[in-house]
Amino acid sequence: MVELLKLKPIFQERIWGGTTLRDSFGYEIPSEQTGECWAISAHPNGNCTVENGPFAGKELSWLWENQRDLFQQMEGDRFPLLTKILDAKADLSVQVHPNDEYAKVNENGELGKTECWYIIDCKEDAEMIFGHHAQTKEQFVQMIHSGRWDDLLRRVKIKPGDFFYVPSGTLHALCEGTLVLETQQSSDTTYRVYDYDRVDANGQTRELHLDKAIEVTTVPDQVNHSEHRTVQEGTATITTFAEEEYFSVYKWTVQDTYTYNRKAPFLLCSVISGHGVVKTNGETLSIKKGDHFILTANAEQLTIEGTIELIVSHP
Repeated sequence: MVELLKLKPIFQERIWGGTTLRDSFGYEIPSEQTGECWAISAHPNGNCTVENGPFAGKELSWLWENQRDLFQQMEGDRFPLLTKILDAKADLSVQVHPNDEYAKVNENGELGKTECWYIIDCKEDAEMIFGHHAQTKEQFVQMIHSGRWDDLLRRVKIKPGDFFYVPSGTLHALCEGTLVLETQQSSDTTYRVYDYDRVDANGQTRELHLDKAIEVTTVPDQVNHSEHRTVQEGTATITTFAEEEYFSVYKWTVQDTYTYNRKAPFLLCSVISGHGVVKTNGETLSIKKGDHFILTANAEQLTIEGTIELIVSHP
């Protein structure tokens, strides 16, 4: 009866990455341009392995295929969600993601990508690109091809603790000096619209995907800032950020002890600060900042002891 699965993160180097994943979380990163920690992932481009218990060494995708009881027999041909931590030392490209229907046809059966961001930390006066100002598809195309980026792109100020829900079809980009936890559909499909004319170490610009981006971008924009609600449960503060089609996302701030009675099929849990212990009926796991684990369908209850913050999600 496996109740807790601790995952080993996988790191991805990016032209815009830095060293914050090492400096803030203590991770062993592959280089000083490490942009992404794939913390809980069964995607073939970054398939996490289990670190504890009888399934140690097994990939999460293998568990989804062969131990579906851990996930309450949830239907689907792939593990549905992906948790990342992103270190944007420099600006990310302006990009957009397709929905499920478009990706299935045009990206070899890949899922679409609706995602969301929790701002763990950012520099003072940091901002992000979140949406655009075009009112028609024709205007959108004209502004792209004439390079009117300042007129097209909507920029918003951000601060630590902010949360943004980013549906497929939303033009967006993280900007420099931002550390983010991302919850998303399990997809790696991104259409770049603008990359600031950057070149890589070989002097090459990165590929743009303008035709596909124009097809999938929502015009006019339908960006809405998420409303969230917070409740006190004993010594724990529980904030609900999103309860949407593909995922629900919460922040748990625990000061002493918090007991959760499982309602979702399973939980994805990421520790963003502090340390403590998590206990189920049959297992105990020490956790600290930078750890990631899944509460499986075998656990009816989870108790957290310590001073700790987690971002928690489920399908």
